[in-house]
Amino acid sequence: MIGNLKGKVAIVTGGGQGIGEGIARRFAQAGASVLIATRTAKNGQAVADSIVSQGGVASLLQTDIGNHEEAKRAVAHAAQKYGRLDIVVHNAGIYPVISIEQLSDDDLDRTLAVNLKAGFWLIQAALPHLRKQGGGRFLFTSSVTGPNVAMPGTAHYAASKSGMNGLIRTAALEFARENITVNGVEPGYILTPAMAALGSEAEIAEMAKCIPLGKLGAPLDVANAMLFLASDEAAYITGQTIVVDGGSTLPESPVVLDAYYSSLKQQ
Repeated sequence: MIGNLKGKVAIVTGGGQGIGEGIARRFAQAGASVLIATRTAKNGQAVADSIVSQGGVASLLQTDIGNHEEAKRAVAHAAQKYGRLDIVVHNAGIYPVISIEQLSDDDLDRTLAVNLKAGFWLIQAALPHLRKQGGGRFLFTSSVTGPNVAMPGTAHYAASKSGMNGLIRTAALEFARENITVNGVEPGYILTPAMAALGSEAEIAEMAKCIPLGKLGAPLDVANAMLFLASDEAAYITGQTIVVDGGSTLPESPVVLDAYYSSLKQQ
């Protein structure tokens, strides 16, 4: 069975909604015990309760992963509660749309702390526990924004995700001889609460027209890629990211893409 995580323990940061919720649910379905580390207790508890009601193992830790001590506490809590730690998924992220000119130091510091620095802190705290198990997985939710494409108003976010990809590659080299792999997923347009808040249904539908597969992705699309990277089947993969974007970063121009698809309809 591909993606069997039976007996494994995983932390999923930002697991209370959206992509993180999808990852937490998918990992629990695959047999992992999941600690949902999230800032919003109400959302995280609802996800944990739902997983348990469906026969899985999950619990909530309310925490601010953008704080060094809180990141360390999350790791210690998971190891203490479940007796081990095998998989760390840093998914939590913030996405304030602010131009470079208007960006404050607080906005920049907060974005880098949650999106990027927390990745360093989680690795440092979790390493002793993964080593104790003879190996493990560090997984990161990166983005196509930054490493592949750019959007106005997201320079701080793009910088954090580009930095995350650099962390993934370097950490992969540093821990490769310890059976610890480090990988990530770069989502494109995924229909999450945060994405839905960016526009009306009509505007979301217009966005979907620019995606070759013709639709926005679902959190499960990202979660399935994460499950593969967490599994034994991905044991020989490290330092990589998988783009999950429905092909949205492939066209040179959406104008050309629209013209091509229009011509197909006329044939």
